[in-house]
Amino acid sequence: MSEIDVDAVDVAVIGAGVVGLACGLALAQRGVRVCVLERETRAGHGTSTRNSGVIHAGIYYPKNSLKARLCVRGREQLYEFCARHRVPHERCGKLIVVTDESRIHALQQLRARGLDNGVERLDLVNHAFIHAREPHIRAVAGLWSPDTGIVETEALVKAMTRACRDADVALVLDSPLRSAETVADGIRLETPHETIAAAEVVNAAGLHADEVSALLGAAPFTIHPCRGEYAELAPSRRHLVKGLVYPLPGDHSLGVHFTRTTWGSVRLGPTVRFQDARGDYESDRLALETFVEAARPLLPQITLADLQPGSTGIRAKLHGPDRTFADFLIERDKTNPRVIQAAGIESPGLTSCLAIGEMVAGIWNR
Repeated sequence: MSEIDVDAVDVAVIGAGVVGLACGLALAQRGVRVCVLERETRAGHGTSTRNSGVIHAGIYYPKNSLKARLCVRGREQLYEFCARHRVPHERCGKLIVVTDESRIHALQQLRARGLDNGVERLDLVNHAFIHAREPHIRAVAGLWSPDTGIVETEALVKAMTRACRDADVALVLDSPLRSAETVADGIRLETPHETIAAAEVVNAAGLHADEVSALLGAAPFTIHPCRGEYAELAPSRRHLVKGLVYPLPGDHSLGVHFTRTTWGSVRLGPTVRFQDARGDYESDRLALETFVEAARPLLPQITLADLQPGSTGIRAKLHGPDRTFADFLIERDKTNPRVIQAAGIESPGLTSCLAIGEMVAGIWNR
């Protein structure tokens, strides 16, 4: 923990995932006295380190949405941060492929959306281009996104934690918010271990952001936990996929896709399943046969013997299964103006985290 006194601060950030850390860092760089409260015993234990680790280019999201704007800006900020702090990463590029010529028009539409969002490099490519890079993938055409990349998420969280400490951000772990009271000069926060007086609070609590908003007396909303499960190619079969290979996106996700990590493993996933439990990553997991069926259209030779169980994550969605899109919620709260919301941060939240922090600091400064 930083040595600064956390009994009274200008801003308390709730949540020490990459978004909360980025908010704390951006505020501290403006001379703000900041503490970051985290319910877990280490930073980034939840969503931040339970995802594919992909740095997205900004292709998929509606024009002028926060997801589109912050992804494009945050992508380059994240590449620069990783290079400066020696976080393992690679601007490796990504293929979004189709297996039927009737779907090429959909690729063209997706390319147009990406270009509208400010993705400068996005090329429609043919079978020969794809085969040269991914000889085992079945595809007739695709989009090549050279600015998509990968990052080691655990190393990123550690680097952001160090950057926060260097900026005199107080990181208070194992301290879930228990109650809060808005008083004349701010908000008084109670955890199991301390009382903290903050002039303002940033709600970056991820899967618990709706609960934290209620404790803060801020506007109500609902987080819909959505589990994503991964399988992995067995080490002897990793040669079947050399990079990042995606299908066209589905209604609730980018589709079950292949992603190579910075350490060489190859993940297949994530799946989509809305659930009530916010911390249930393992019960009733899908059979590996499910991943074989999902992967076979892109990788026809895959068999059950090629796969082993992978990790799981839970997305903090602002919509349920009856809707297909909700934007990030990043604004000064309308019910309690001492609260700034940074909620509903699912994909591309990892890519966008530094841009989100910058936006939150800008809201605080207005």
